[in-house]
Amino acid sequence: MNRTISTATAIAIALTAALSGCTQNIQPTELDRAIIGAGTGALIADLSGKSVLGGAALGATAGALCNDVKLCQ
Repeated sequence: MNRTISTATAIAIALTAALSGCTQNIQPTELDRAIIGAGTGALIADLSGKSVLGGAALGATAGALCNDVKLCQ
């Protein structure tokens, strides 16, 4: 079971990196980043057996606020 979670987590991280690259030349708004964060958070939570709604909420918050703390510009 742990091997499946590790593989799923690696896939989710790869998808997150791919989605992040999609926003490089479009100057995403906070809403765009929140939507990407929510989707990514929900996916990672689902793959790891956690609350999808909680993962989406945390991901949306992180996506919306990442520009404010200079993590994504």
